[in-house]
Amino acid sequence: MTKPKVAFICTHNSCRSQIAEALGRHLASDVFDSYSAGTAPKRTINPDAVRLVKERYGQHNKALTDLPQVDVVITMGCGVQCPSLPAQMRQDWGLDDPTGLGDDKFNKYWPEIP
Repeated sequence: MTKPKVAFICTHNSCRSQIAEALGRHLASDVFDSYSAGTAPKRTINPDAVRLVKERYGQHNKALTDLPQVDVVITMGCGVQCPSLPAQMRQDWGLDDPTGLGDDKFNKYWPEIP
């Protein structure tokens, strides 16, 4: 059986969606394949997200066109509409953007994982 492909989508693919992809890969890679992308990706990942996510998982920015066909689309709460990204299921998580708010705000998005 093929694992479902889950895409975490945000406007810039520089923070919340990067964290979600990293967590999915680290915690649930046996259940689903994780991807992330942005509708208007920035050239770089948010510096705080880079530092914190790279310390744990490593990531890079991707556009929607870089994704394979996915089964599930999860938007991060930035009002992103993805009409060109078909999926069997869609959900919005409504996460606040922690950009510029310090490590405590970033760290609330993932548990401490050894």
